[in-house]
Amino acid sequence: MDKRTLMALVLSFLVFLVWSLLFGPEPKQTQEADRPTYEADEPKQTPKEEPIMPDSKAELVFEHEKDFKDITVETDLYVAVLSGSGPIIKSFKLKNYRSDLDKDSPLKELINTKNKDDRGFFVGFSGEDLSLLSDYKYSFNGKDIAIKKGGGSGEAVYRWMSPEGLDIQIKVRFFGDDYKIGLLAIIDNGSKKSFDNNLSLNLSHFPLSTKRGYGVFEGMGLYSNGSLEQIDLKKIKDKQYSENITWVAYEEPYFIKAIVNEESQKAFVKGVTLPNGEINISYIPSLKVNPGETRTDEFTLFFGPKDISILKSLDSKLEKSIYFGWFDVIAKPILYALRFINKYVSNYGVSIIIVTIIIKILFWPLTHKSYQSMKEMRKLQPMMAKIREKYKNNKQEMQKQLMSLYKTYKINPMGGCLPMIVQIPVFFALYKVLPGSIELRHAPFFLWIKDLSAPDRLFSFPFQIPFMSPPYGIPVLTLIMGASMFLQQKMTPVAGDPAQAKMMMFLPIIFTFLFINFPSGLVLYWLVNNLLSIAQQYRINKQIS
Repeated sequence: MDKRTLMALVLSFLVFLVWSLLFGPEPKQTQEADRPTYEADEPKQTPKEEPIMPDSKAELVFEHEKDFKDITVETDLYVAVLSGSGPIIKSFKLKNYRSDLDKDSPLKELINTKNKDDRGFFVGFSGEDLSLLSDYKYSFNGKDIAIKKGGGSGEAVYRWMSPEGLDIQIKVRFFGDDYKIGLLAIIDNGSKKSFDNNLSLNLSHFPLSTKRGYGVFEGMGLYSNGSLEQIDLKKIKDKQYSENITWVAYEEPYFIKAIVNEESQKAFVKGVTLPNGEINISYIPSLKVNPGETRTDEFTLFFGPKDISILKSLDSKLEKSIYFGWFDVIAKPILYALRFINKYVSNYGVSIIIVTIIIKILFWPLTHKSYQSMKEMRKLQPMMAKIREKYKNNKQEMQKQLMSLYKTYKINPMGGCLPMIVQIPVFFALYKVLPGSIELRHAPFFLWIKDLSAPDRLFSFPFQIPFMSPPYGIPVLTLIMGASMFLQQKMTPVAGDPAQAKMMMFLPIIFTFLFINFPSGLVLYWLVNNLLSIAQQYRINKQIS
């Protein structure tokens, strides 16, 4: 491989990596043309049987009463706080997850708001005529709920009845051994007037203040008509959709808060960024109840980890929220392999090493042939040097003679690139899996590596270090990885002139700076792969020499 081809390969890899860091692929987008949009200055022409998007002048939520007492719901999985003033979840802490690595750190809180009464999730109504909902205050069976695993379920019931005969019940059901929450909205219209307003289920969340890791998504997600769409925080301004929605969610690194409609009925979904930066996501299904009719709408809420097995058990396509971009088809099998192996070794660092060995074995024949090709290329160096000298003023003839030489000795000049090329898809798959999978969150390896989803740092420095993101410390594993790349380059025959060899020796330095802020699990993969490649190269060199 000549110098320009090799340089093009290296630059292409670096450019592709940087592009993925900055932008990254998005899930398949549903067609915007199929979605009706609504502007504030345009008259609404929505049919009566479809919901009307909430308007600040026609939206009703519960009022707070001082004598309403909040209640606590506790299971083996979480502790939640419900408001006494209406169906509001004010706090939701996961018992099996901490905020940070410190074992005494607070439980992971999924409600992060800056609004009145900490309304992380709440139910309201919206529409053009809310006259039937005057003096809208709930009665509440306000008692704390404690459910142990296998202990069944508990229910909080909010009820409101109007003088005209409209009866509204919102039932929130909790289970002892599941993150899912049942939500039942029952509207019995005993009045003489049609109730033609919209039920409004709302998620509110203030984005995390901590910096997101590489390849980690945070924002609004929805699944409709068999298609996933994820909208990054910066793009949630006034997003509106009208489709058969299966679920809508606020996704943050490792965790998800979702509203699931098992029937995938047509509904409006609206995502808004408020002036204070808080994100509000509204799920608004059609709701019309004629006089004398009763309507029941059933939903599932999920507040919990983005664990692929847990999400899959819901049978509501919520596992589709775990999406690794272009390399999803490779990343998912790697994640399943890591999970399977970890059942037996109980250390995800060891699991990464074993997966790396398996990948290396799968690609062994290809890389073996590639290393042999590079070794044979070294033997041709004297003849290649003569050709370059003879035709130094005729580049076209030089390339023709070189290709003829390769053909005569049955050597593929691009063969030396294969070891790196075959690693790229696996590398990017791991690059997506490691910082975005709940399994790797706070997963220790050994000694100073306490979190495989975070960069490795030994000690902690009170000052900043150029090119390094916090925390600041010695990236020991990354430096060892760079040293292994340097040794690998020294052992690998370079089919080119001395200038090309010098250029190749800069690669370990470039990769060391590139990996300095990568998850330690990804660095571990690359290090182990380098060590296996060194062993393979040593064996080939010994056989051919």
